[in-house]
Amino acid sequence: MNTTVPKNLFMLARMLERLDRSAAAVDPAQYRGVVERLSEQLLQAPHDAALDAVLEASPATTELYENLQYQHAGLCRSPLEQALNAELAARAAIDAARKPQPKA
Repeated sequence: MNTTVPKNLFMLARMLERLDRSAAAVDPAQYRGVVERLSEQLLQAPHDAALDAVLEASPATTELYENLQYQHAGLCRSPLEQALNAELAARAAIDAARKPQPKA
């Protein structure tokens, strides 16, 4: 089993963390470019201990990874209670949006 994270994946994860935590405005095209390249790396990376280590160290990369894997695994790296609360809140918001609005 491969337990070495590609250097690009590691560097992109660190870059995404810096962009996410930046106090200064971030160029949207730069952010999008980093996310696109990191997404490609995450889709190609084997799920092993090395990938887990990168995901543990980078909350922004973990969130991206979950979004990429959502159709197969849901919020696979989020604590169950947090994931359940997020789903319940989403359902409540959808139900509220579906209700007819009273006419003024």
